[in-house]
Amino acid sequence: MERVALAALAACALLARVHGASTVDWCYHRPSCSHQTWPSMAQTQCSGARQSPINIDTASAKANASLEPFTFHNYGNTSALKKVVNTGRTVKVYFDSGLRISGGDLSEAYDSLQFHLHWGNGSFVHGSEHTVDGQSYPMELHIVNCKSSYEKNTTLAVADPSGLAALGFFIEVMPGNETGKPESWRILTSYLTNITNAGDFVLMKPGISLDDLLVGVDRTKYYRYHGSLTTPNCNEAVVWTVFKDSIKVSKDLIDLFSKTVRVSNSSSPFMVNTYRNIQGAQEVTTQPASRSSTSAACCSLGLMVLSLALGKIW
Repeated sequence: MERVALAALAACALLARVHGASTVDWCYHRPSCSHQTWPSMAQTQCSGARQSPINIDTASAKANASLEPFTFHNYGNTSALKKVVNTGRTVKVYFDSGLRISGGDLSEAYDSLQFHLHWGNGSFVHGSEHTVDGQSYPMELHIVNCKSSYEKNTTLAVADPSGLAALGFFIEVMPGNETGKPESWRILTSYLTNITNAGDFVLMKPGISLDDLLVGVDRTKYYRYHGSLTTPNCNEAVVWTVFKDSIKVSKDLIDLFSKTVRVSNSSSPFMVNTYRNIQGAQEVTTQPASRSSTSAACCSLGLMVLSLALGKIW
């Protein structure tokens, strides 16, 4: 029992560090500690000028040719997802060491630490944190990454304006009447019944990778801005990347999040509306539109020249 208690304390300490060393009592579901109160809580930056999430106004997004594709190191490893946890505020999955991102106009490589999810109350209501031209999605997945030079020390990372890099992926309902799809998400959500109460966790079996969970997303197309953590202490230390393509998941699996996990114990409410409202606008950049159109034009021109040449030969 003593070992279990020590392990639980260590897990709590790690959760606090990854969320920005939060020492305040915050929540989503009670008026006394919901996101409307976060700016007035002690020791937070939640009233700062660089807060997240934001609405991404696509017409105002500035072109930035430096936003090249990322390299996702070890994201295909089917043994890298180690533990899924009910934190009382979200569902979080911790990674084994060795996952890393680079490129994407980041200043250096970043170690991937965990992902967590934000959702509403069902598959056809607002649940994402970011919005695009005012449009919301049922869920949003965030992969949290820390500058590799900090060796996963998130206390150092949250003191650096670019110490963390967050990858945001929208999740929406898969077209049609499919159930239990995709298979990677069926496996992920199968763990939810084992973590119904806050503090519950379960070790994950090998079988799915981050690449599997990000199925269908073109990871070369994204928006970029500089913002903050979306939970207290709301540290303004995050380079945000929000991908344009969404992950398509069947309705039944999306609905499981708001019908399975609870904020405390079996007599407490289900965990719903786990998102922060939109904050002030920030400058957003994206890849130049001419990059893809120029490539397509060059390809078409090349085919035309080849066709003419072949015509002369034959």
